[in-house]
Amino acid sequence: MSDFTSNFWSLYVAGITLLGVLACAALLWWTFRMNAEVNPDQSTGHVWDGDLTERNNPLPRWWVMMFGISCIFSLLYLLLYPGLGTFKGVLDWSQDGQHAQEQQQYEARIAPIYAAFANQSIEQLAKDANARAIGDRLFMNNCAQCHGSDARGSKGFPNLVDAHWNWGGSPDAVLQTIADGRMGVMPPMAAAVGTPDEVRALANYVIALSGGKHDAALAAKGKEKFVVCAACHGEAGKGNPALGAPDLTDGIFAHGPDNVDHVVEMIDHGKMAQMPAWKDKFSPEQLRVLTAYVWGLGGGQPAAAQ
Repeated sequence: MSDFTSNFWSLYVAGITLLGVLACAALLWWTFRMNAEVNPDQSTGHVWDGDLTERNNPLPRWWVMMFGISCIFSLLYLLLYPGLGTFKGVLDWSQDGQHAQEQQQYEARIAPIYAAFANQSIEQLAKDANARAIGDRLFMNNCAQCHGSDARGSKGFPNLVDAHWNWGGSPDAVLQTIADGRMGVMPPMAAAVGTPDEVRALANYVIALSGGKHDAALAAKGKEKFVVCAACHGEAGKGNPALGAPDLTDGIFAHGPDNVDHVVEMIDHGKMAQMPAWKDKFSPEQLRVLTAYVWGLGGGQPAAAQ
């Protein structure tokens, strides 16, 4: 899509560009043709320090030729490639077009490699040494920046080697997560809970669900407030993979430590986290190989019975 909102600006830019190139050529021609008034020895008559004489020697011929070639090259380039406003150039070249062509060539080269995995399930691919090696490279180049080279994650980025899966750990669920991405949103809930003391009581109850360090008396008071959380996390706090609501009973908190203060902060301010979708970058075959690698790291759940 063009950045220009009217044809005027396209013509304006094109005109200024062409005028600049032509002005350079005209300047070269004018200086080359100009005859300065000099003495027979090519001196101008200006002398400094008694022996430093100013002369008017012509420009070196190689320099003049290079300058002229540069002007001609500029005009030819602007004719062949985009550079004059919205004019696309005679060759109709674009960065997007070149990238798409290179992507097609790349996919054609790797197609035979992935063809060997076409008839294998994700569970089978997870046991295939060649598929795992390719999946490892895909992971290191695209996923390790967030989840770590060991896939154990960090604050805000899930550990992929345990059995804790907010959106489900079956092969199909992991494939969908990688392909389509995920958007996890916990809204601020303090207003729905009540006073700061009631928020802290609820936080103690949440920590109590996983057996963490908490105040038992406050946890008892906060239990009745858990109703505002149960809509997503379930009455028992076991979470809901359909919503990406985490299990609150396993003591795993992706965005902070397993303590009351962190839970209070989450209730007060909420949290939004996003995993990007990879289906536009990877082919379906690459997605399956990458899924098999992630699923096979140790925490994957069995496929659902058909």
